[in-house]
Amino acid sequence: MNNTKFKNLDAGDKVFEIIMLVLSIIIFIIIAYPLWFVVIASISNSNLVNLGKVILLPKDIRFYGYEQIFHDSRIWKGYANTIYYVVAGTLLNMAVTMPAAYALSRKKFKQRNVIMFYFVFTMFFNGGLVPTYMTVNSLGLVSTKTILVVLGAVNVYNLIIARTFISNSIPEDLYEAAILDGCSHFKYFFQVVLPLSKPVVSVLFLYYAVGHWNDYFNALIYNSNADNAPLQIVLREILLLNQAFLNGSGGVQGGYGQSSADQVKYAVIIISTLPILCVYPFIQKHFEKGVMIGAVKG
Repeated sequence: MNNTKFKNLDAGDKVFEIIMLVLSIIIFIIIAYPLWFVVIASISNSNLVNLGKVILLPKDIRFYGYEQIFHDSRIWKGYANTIYYVVAGTLLNMAVTMPAAYALSRKKFKQRNVIMFYFVFTMFFNGGLVPTYMTVNSLGLVSTKTILVVLGAVNVYNLIIARTFISNSIPEDLYEAAILDGCSHFKYFFQVVLPLSKPVVSVLFLYYAVGHWNDYFNALIYNSNADNAPLQIVLREILLLNQAFLNGSGGVQGGYGQSSADQVKYAVIIISTLPILCVYPFIQKHFEKGVMIGAVKG
């Protein structure tokens, strides 16, 4: 009787695995195909794409969309600005988030819950766009690279993730042992906490870097200097200029011809997402571990 139950259980497990495998394949296709279509459409004849003849493989391969984009000096300047914002902004984010998370994770810090409340309060209420702009303007930071780096120096959600990781994953015994050896808080943080926090550091680094890379709203609101425009703003302007060209405003400066408008559109999508896609595989191991922070205590 027991053997029958085990056989039925094994059969049920196999059916479940097959169903999950089929569902996973379907979900993968649903997610991957749009990305693949953008890739093949960016190098295919736009007329064939519009006629629906480009489905799985590129046809009449052409690279003039990429050629026109990379011959545009605005693209390279936007890339340089974005790389600066990503590197400087992410380093600032980590320099603020990790020490704050460590301080708020210390159980002997009596005011930690009060300070944490102030952080969480900003997730529900903020000063609004107009007061923020007035504050930035009064500080003389409008249309400067500095504002696009320091604005949003800490993300409260990421702070909570880091605080939870340090509280649950780093034993208190390590701190007590370090104190007995004459270790200060700063030395303990840099030599013990940070090396043991590589998973959460990798996850937060990715979150912040992607946020800076995709950020266009802050640049759109707080920057009017074309020399400081990040890549996302440059690509947005290119797409808008092409749309204006196709709507009949052929004299728009910087617009591309109708024959390459679709290629430019798809190439813009590839250019804006490729760097992040290239970086992700190198930190995937830490990312998979980091997303489970707080799921299991211990």
